[in-house]
Amino acid sequence: MTEWPDGWGRVHLSVTDSTTAEAMRLAGQGHALPFWVIADSQTAGRGRRGRIWLGGEGDFFGSAALHPGEDPGFAALRSFTAALALADGLVGLGISRGDVSLKWPNDVLLRGRKVAGILLESTRQSGRLVLVVGIGVNLAHAPSVDEVEPEAFLPISLAELGVDVTPDVLLDTLAVRFAEWDARLMAEGFEPIRQAWLSRAARLGEVITARLPGREITGVFETVDAEGAVVLKTARGRQHLPAADIFF
Repeated sequence: MTEWPDGWGRVHLSVTDSTTAEAMRLAGQGHALPFWVIADSQTAGRGRRGRIWLGGEGDFFGSAALHPGEDPGFAALRSFTAALALADGLVGLGISRGDVSLKWPNDVLLRGRKVAGILLESTRQSGRLVLVVGIGVNLAHAPSVDEVEPEAFLPISLAELGVDVTPDVLLDTLAVRFAEWDARLMAEGFEPIRQAWLSRAARLGEVITARLPGREITGVFETVDAEGAVVLKTARGRQHLPAADIFF
């Protein structure tokens, strides 16, 4: 019997513009939270900073909608719980744990190449904060090099490693692990989540570059702080960056 987290709803669509947009609409219409939306295909997938999320038939397009509490900073920590849940889900599907790493702030890497991205958006339902966690995973296809931005991580799909899995099967394990990590965040705070994430962090202790509007900062990736900001050790001291694009 397939496991499914208690109290979570599930909506499966054949096609939508974006599972995140659909989750926002459902929340606005009073759909009971928490719930997942999954689609076989989407026509206007969203990525970070207004980018388009590319994907093909057989890839995973899903979004979780939940009440995360009223502190936006604490709500944003779900990018870490989602990454951990997805990493657990991939390992549960037969991927070696050593092949999966997490790139701050919200990418999952497979053998050093991007296999998944996470995007957080929020709205309100009856005055309460609603968080939507959008997740895209290259299951059957990965964008070509020509389709990604210069300097972006090379994409990879699970199919390239000989792993054949459907979106529904991935969601079964992802939803359970996300609910578990979210419950732990609510009960124990961010510290155990932070430590678990750091244990899987890509390029921890190595020199990376953080790109911000109008400037770049290069330094050693030292840690992630108690608010989820990346911490770089630079010639000018430690820099805590709550938002940036990271390049290795």
